[in-house]
Amino acid sequence: MALWSGRFEEGVDAFTQRFGASLPVDKQLYLQDILGSVAHAEMLAAQGVISTEDFEAIRAGLLSIRDDIEAGSFVFDINDEDIHMAIESELTRRIGDAGARLHTGRSRNDQVATDSRLYVKKRASELMAANVALREALLELALRHPNVIMPGYTHMQHAQPVLFSHHMLAYVWMFTRDFQRLLGARISADVNPLGSAALAGTTYPLDREATTAMLGFSFPSQNSLDAVSDRDFFLDLLYACSVSCLHLTRLCEEIILWSTSEFGFVTLSDSYSTGSSIMPQKKNPDFAELIRGKSGRVIGDLVALMVTLKSLPLAYNKDLQEDKEGAIDAADTLEDCYVCAAGMLSTMTIHPDAMLAAAGEGYLAATDIADYLAKKGMPFRRAHEVVGHLVLLCDKRGCRLDDLAFEDFREQSDLFEEDIVDCLDLASIVEARDTIGGTSSHQVAHQIEALRSQIAQDKTSI
Repeated sequence: MALWSGRFEEGVDAFTQRFGASLPVDKQLYLQDILGSVAHAEMLAAQGVISTEDFEAIRAGLLSIRDDIEAGSFVFDINDEDIHMAIESELTRRIGDAGARLHTGRSRNDQVATDSRLYVKKRASELMAANVALREALLELALRHPNVIMPGYTHMQHAQPVLFSHHMLAYVWMFTRDFQRLLGARISADVNPLGSAALAGTTYPLDREATTAMLGFSFPSQNSLDAVSDRDFFLDLLYACSVSCLHLTRLCEEIILWSTSEFGFVTLSDSYSTGSSIMPQKKNPDFAELIRGKSGRVIGDLVALMVTLKSLPLAYNKDLQEDKEGAIDAADTLEDCYVCAAGMLSTMTIHPDAMLAAAGEGYLAATDIADYLAKKGMPFRRAHEVVGHLVLLCDKRGCRLDDLAFEDFREQSDLFEEDIVDCLDLASIVEARDTIGGTSSHQVAHQIEALRSQIAQDKTSI
């Protein structure tokens, strides 16, 4: 029988019981529910609302339920609507009337909100730890291959040469921003709604500061209507997960391309590849593809909750029961993707020769030749045109810029001198990009130190 059944003459039928139940999803929040209930009961006893004996019985009963759930011996009753009813009903069965006093001064509305915020704080911290592990894997990959030159791309066309390490560090910066978003979600959840009751507060002399401290929140909520209806912290978590999944898709798309025969830049470990059921030669980057594909469900989880919250009047509405499943799914999916990506990167083989050979194609020195002319006084737009003619000449001859004779350069401009050959050397081109954030080995070393420092600092926030 439902805990709210006193008002009703008829019970719900089997279908509506199943349709309205959230237990299959929110039973994952059992620990948060028990922690919140222990704190609430301890505060009630301290305030003289319930006896110390009742509190001791409640705490012992709740902890025994926790132990049974974690041991796998707790039997969830299909008739229990949610984890809160499941635990409270069993508590009352175990300890009698003391269990029935637990809900004094509390509504399921503030109870659910408390459990949800505790869950988001916990999962955000776990995701932050997984994020750090992925960044460390990327950083290690950059450190193992410090001077490998590869083509940089715009529009998926060869643009300018860059260091492979520089390319990997770009993703470390992306995931560093993701860490801050996850931290923001945890901060957003760090408000204690317990004591807001159904929507208007309660007449019992609750000590909300006490439960705030016991549950590890930074401060209590300031408006009871907002406290029981706010799900912004779930949105913040979902947004952080979605953006990080987008960053993972960019990384995985490049790994998928680089592992093709056309590129040949990397070879994935057998542990992160699969074969074909019909083509014996195949080695497919399935796990990179799965990470890329799983972003869709996480983004969908975000959109689903946004639409659910759209136009909801204050305060609590049953629609809000749909808030947890997507958030739990998104957090679980992102964590798995982080772990998979870190393992894939740590075991991936890099092929420097293939990268360097590709960097030799596509006229990657063109910008430097234009800069050479501009530094000698030619307006850059004119220099751009001159180099365009040289590229066209190479196209017609089927050669590279470094195949041209010095006379070919002089025919386009008498500003060219013998030292133009220095502008055709890929290593020199890379090292010339020595401004802050550039691809030179000197600047990459600065980035690595900055990122090491940032990761060390971020670890203190987990």
